[in-house]
Amino acid sequence: MKFIVPVLAAAAIALASGTALAQPRTDLVLGVVLEPPHLDPTAGAAAAIDEIVYANVFEGLTRIGPSGEVLPALSESWEISDDGLTYTFKLHEGVTFHDGAPFTSADVVFSLDRARAEDSTNAQKGLFAAIESVEATDPATVTVTLSRPQGGFLYNMGWGDAVIVSEASAGTNTENPVGTGPFRFESWARGSSIVLVKNPDYWGDEVALERAEFRIIPDAAAAVPAMLSGDIQAFPMFPPDAYEQVQGDPRFEVVIGSTEGETLLSMNNGREPFDNVEVRRAISYAVNRDEVIAGASNGLGTPIGSHFSPANAAYVDLTGTYPYDPERAKELLAEAGLADGFSATIKLPPPPYARQGGEIIAAQLRQVGINLEIQPVEWADWLSTVFTDKDYDLTIISHTEPNDIDIYSRPDYYFDYQNPAFNEVIAELDVTADEAQRNELYGQAQEILAEDAPVVFLFQLPKVGVWDAKLEGLWENMPVQANDLTKVHWTE
Repeated sequence: MKFIVPVLAAAAIALASGTALAQPRTDLVLGVVLEPPHLDPTAGAAAAIDEIVYANVFEGLTRIGPSGEVLPALSESWEISDDGLTYTFKLHEGVTFHDGAPFTSADVVFSLDRARAEDSTNAQKGLFAAIESVEATDPATVTVTLSRPQGGFLYNMGWGDAVIVSEASAGTNTENPVGTGPFRFESWARGSSIVLVKNPDYWGDEVALERAEFRIIPDAAAAVPAMLSGDIQAFPMFPPDAYEQVQGDPRFEVVIGSTEGETLLSMNNGREPFDNVEVRRAISYAVNRDEVIAGASNGLGTPIGSHFSPANAAYVDLTGTYPYDPERAKELLAEAGLADGFSATIKLPPPPYARQGGEIIAAQLRQVGINLEIQPVEWADWLSTVFTDKDYDLTIISHTEPNDIDIYSRPDYYFDYQNPAFNEVIAELDVTADEAQRNELYGQAQEILAEDAPVVFLFQLPKVGVWDAKLEGLWENMPVQANDLTKVHWTE
């Protein structure tokens, strides 16, 4: 009998071990191409910020769901006055920030007033331009009064730029983000990874993941071995030219979806010769969009002829405005006094679509006498020199913000494009709530841009997601720039 106890104990240990092994894992390593410049979505334009913290660390009054729908977030409900000027938000109670500070209506007042202040560093101040006042009616109620009706106000409040922050921690959110979300910030190894961990005090539905690491992998050639080796288990924006290397592997799920990313050959309209519309049109004729799509997105990009997603009901197909016609390009250059062509620089940020697309476009423009000096730049340099300082001739970038055609009306935007007629359409759109009228105005705005060619419209950036076949809950499409982990879980 002296052997029975050890045998039973061993069996129990084996059973317990087997049970433990059968439990789904709770950690995840995701690959991302770009390292964010910082981690405060209310103080920067880089999509890489929201791709880490949106819905994970920070939350707004509303949020955008996987199909682009407006959902409740920190506000559990709202009422809109008959004239469309007053929004009364009922807030969730019992919510705390990651540092333990209670969330109340005062935080909403602080966040919205801060975002719309004259000295605000918010990259999307236009989202808040219609706000006349924000008042805390009681600790769980906020009243927002608009100066004019704004059809997209609830949608605007779901952007990453509109998340709610605490006055106590707002000043350090760039390095140590403190939100109300289901994950809290743990660490950032510069150039390597950012780690989030589960927030045990989260007010909402419990998340399945205990730990999520965003591994920075800017080199497309490194993405495949990282997936094949198991170093990372998901790459929500996998390099399009590499996905076929893992497509047939049963260990992985390959999902091709869409984004809001209008990929552009941006031109500095404030510099010669790009301030001449004939030069911009010449460049548009000189670019073979199909070749760019084939080389920069592995043929997966959807052609666009203006700044609008083909998935949107208001989309107008203007891809035929500038068919590939190098001879016509040469004629327009001659009419602009540049029959012998000219030289310029093109600054290319790290994403493969930019670097590969830039090589292709440089070769195409060379055929019409435009010689481009290719200048690869790191992401932080692109944000400072191109986006902020407008120190560039040409660049390639995807604009992933949703419904952002209004950026061409912003006087200080990096395109430096000025068109009063376009601005009037955007101003009317801003005060129009009727969907049919809004769609008509969107169409007018698209047509003006196609005619004026402030940029060369290339393609809608595809979302090629690759992840472990046992992983569920990642978004197929990307209606906003986010890697939302709130529903992500392992099946075994």
